[in-house]
Amino acid sequence: MRFFKSDSRLIGVLLVLAITQLIGWGTIGLPAVVGRELADGLGMSLPGVFAGSSVLYVTMGLCAPWLAKAFARHGARKVMMVGTIVSAPGYVVLFLAHEPLLYFVGWVILGMGGSATLSTGAYIMLNEVAGRGAKNAIGGLMLVTGLSSSIFWPTTSFLSGHLGWRGTCLVYAAMMLLINLPLYALLAPRRKIATDHGGASARAAPPPAIPRSTFGLVVCVITLNAFVNFGISAILIELLRAEGLAPAQALLFGSMLGVIQVSARGLDLLGGGRWDGITTGLVAGTALPVAMLLLMASEGATWAVAAFILLYGAGSGAMAVARATIPLVFYDQAEFAKAMSMIALPLNLASAISPPLLVGLLTQFGSRGALALTLVFSCATVLILVLLGRRRPRVVMA
Repeated sequence: MRFFKSDSRLIGVLLVLAITQLIGWGTIGLPAVVGRELADGLGMSLPGVFAGSSVLYVTMGLCAPWLAKAFARHGARKVMMVGTIVSAPGYVVLFLAHEPLLYFVGWVILGMGGSATLSTGAYIMLNEVAGRGAKNAIGGLMLVTGLSSSIFWPTTSFLSGHLGWRGTCLVYAAMMLLINLPLYALLAPRRKIATDHGGASARAAPPPAIPRSTFGLVVCVITLNAFVNFGISAILIELLRAEGLAPAQALLFGSMLGVIQVSARGLDLLGGGRWDGITTGLVAGTALPVAMLLLMASEGATWAVAAFILLYGAGSGAMAVARATIPLVFYDQAEFAKAMSMIALPLNLASAISPPLLVGLLTQFGSRGALALTLVFSCATVLILVLLGRRRPRVVMA
């Protein structure tokens, strides 16, 4: 693939980020594997345990705008190093927790560290190395990090089986300090202004200023899609059961989703530089409302559920790449860092509120209630992408 051939330095960055992002995203999935053990050990309900993940996302979102200047001034490497140092005590606090208050404090600390290290910081680092050419690199990174649950769910299960969930927390704290931190400190690149193919600095031809209304549209499209993707993924098993599938069938179909999403990310990666984030979003985003309409009209037929999983999985997988790369169409270098940090606030808040809201709709109105809201949001996403397509800067289209 083109970006693998073009820059050996970028390959090194990708290897560092692949390892650190796998560990970062994989370890915060702790409740998904040992939720019942956490509930028993802390005297909490299972929903209360999973609320820790919502606290994480809210904290990440609230911290992100404050990090915008730090990313622009110091570069991703230093900010991610500090974030890694902050994350480690979060797992130590979870280890020490015996009541809900300290448990949630641990997730607040992890959210503070995650705002600097998870996804946003990685995309900013890739942008520092490759500029607008970072789209393929981001797609490649997401292809790897999409496997985080596949790798770390069994890892967490193995560790907790031998060390208990508290011992697992200490192992994860050690991984932050002994693996992630040295990788950032020793192998991650210091910020370097990317150059174009002619060797001229990207600063030599600064892009035109982007209207605030355009930024607002970028925020809207990313936030709406994040709400749909995070919400549907969280309630998928219950959604399929509400459609009439047996628990075993729902689990079988649900387990196919991750594989399809990762495959869709790979197909986008194979496209090389032939399309940008907006084009990817338009193609992928159109599949989502079609999938939801199909499921709403099918009365739970097996063929329709299979078609829904295929269309939704492919669309949501490619849209995950689009969410990360649409800002590359309009921003470069320091402006990209600021934009991503500001976008992270509504994105993470949407990620936090969508699962409980969709569960509430599913409980009160059945599957049609949850699907109707996500259908409206998905259609709005496509319309906004059409508007953004008309606002592409000429420099990107050249």
